[in-house]
Amino acid sequence: MIIITTVREMQDWANETRLQGKRIGCVPTMGFLHKGHGSLISKAAAECTEVVVTIFVNPTQFGPNEDFERYPRNFERDVELAETCGATVIFHPTVSEMYPNHFSTTIHISGVTDKFEGVFRPNHFNGVATVVAKLLLATKPNIAYFGQKDYQQTLVIKRLVSDVNIDVEVSIQPTFREHDNLAMSSRNVYLSPEEREMALVLSQALQTLQRVISAGEKNRTILNNTLQQTIQQIPSAIIDYANVALQETLHEPDVFNAGDSVVALLAVRIGKTRLIDNMLFTMV
Repeated sequence: MIIITTVREMQDWANETRLQGKRIGCVPTMGFLHKGHGSLISKAAAECTEVVVTIFVNPTQFGPNEDFERYPRNFERDVELAETCGATVIFHPTVSEMYPNHFSTTIHISGVTDKFEGVFRPNHFNGVATVVAKLLLATKPNIAYFGQKDYQQTLVIKRLVSDVNIDVEVSIQPTFREHDNLAMSSRNVYLSPEEREMALVLSQALQTLQRVISAGEKNRTILNNTLQQTIQQIPSAIIDYANVALQETLHEPDVFNAGDSVVALLAVRIGKTRLIDNMLFTMV
């Protein structure tokens, strides 16, 4: 396992690796790795010669009242898990390495950032787009792997790569779930045992919606109400959003058409912990 901490060293390694004809996979993370990250690393190891896992808690994607300082960190455990799953390189830069003095560039992507997370976390996606661009330009992968759990983020990354002509394939992998169907997240550790049980309402709402869509419902208001009413069975759950939209654009027509590819997007606060989840559907 190689651990690299500077952009220049990372770029030099990537250049030499590519010259050798090797295929680089990259899994960008903020650390505190879990089995969901592990599944991405294993996928990259199955498809690429070398696998770079980036571990960087990015301050520019956190709002002023969010959890940057208390975001969970365990670098030693991360290295062990990443190596076990097939990683060959860890890129672990400092904040000052990624954002040196006088850093003044921000990437803004419009359209897919205008709603949902973009409303509740202003400037979040500017931080995401900027750091992902920097990580991809540092690691120079052939393929970059991301999880579907951060669905809107995956749209932002695909738009970034397309608009800026970054030479990388973006591979989106299914959400990895706990045995009880809760989407895996580094933030799950914040949940008390009681809150952990309440958090199951997110996946239950998505499963209820699946049954309603399978029965032929296409009215967006009814579909949104199905999600929201299920979640509201937990009185203490606070819904930021629970909405259905078209997968590629996040447009929200009043009525969907048969064959439309749609996504249900959830952001719900259980206690002090904000959880997100989603599910993809095809309208019947």
